[in-house]
Formats: sequence, C-alpha cells, structure tokens
Amino acid sequence: MKNYDNFFLGVKDLKAAKMYYENVVGLPVKFDFSSKGMIAFKVGEEEPAIILKDEKMFPEIKPTIWFEVENVKKEYERLKGNGVKFLSKPFEIFTGMVAEFEDPFGNRLGITDYTKRVG
Repeated sequence: MKNYDNFFLGVKDLKAAKMYYENVVGLPVKFDFSSKGMIAFKVGEEEPAIILKDEKMFPEIKPTIWFEVENVKKEYERLKGNGVKFLSKPFEIFTGMVAEFEDPFGNRLGITDYTKRVG
C-alpha cells in the first residue's frame, strides 16, 4: 500500500451535503460530478479527498477507505492469496483500476491505481 487514496461517504441529499461540507465545514470542492452522483472535497494540501456519493445512485455505499497501490491486479491476487474476499473483480474507473473488499469486521476498503494517469 503506497498511501491513502480517498474516503467515501454516502449521503441521502447530495445538494444539501455539498452546501454543508462547502459552507459549514469549509472544505473546498475538488471536483463536482453531481450528475454521476459524486462530489469530492479537498482537505488541506493532501491528495486524498472526501468523496460524497449519492445513496440514490449508489444504494450499496458504505463508508469506505481506498488505498493507492502500484498495480491493482497484482495486489488483488496477492490479497486474494492471503484470504481476502473481494466484493468484485478489479474494474476500470476514470484513473485506473479498483477493487473493493470488506475486512472480517464489516469495514469496507479498496485498492486503486493510477495506471491511466495522463501526463
């Protein structure tokens, strides 16, 4: 695991949640993909963001922590070999690959890479 990547939280009202996190908590918006059910907020100068996910579009959302890894497919195989039970096989997202799993205590975690990073 290289670093934390992002922290995901589900919300029932994305518009109200945006107002709260932006205006009450005072976090700047990192990106706004409201049409896709997500808004990300920066925390200081850190790269990881708090990403709110609309529960209407993501009914299975649980608070989730993603970790950045060099290569999701390789880490997936390593973790599977250690007995980790994934929620799905690795799948593509805008920046690379991701796979999520739950620990034996019900906490949701994920691994992601930036294999599609441009620049």
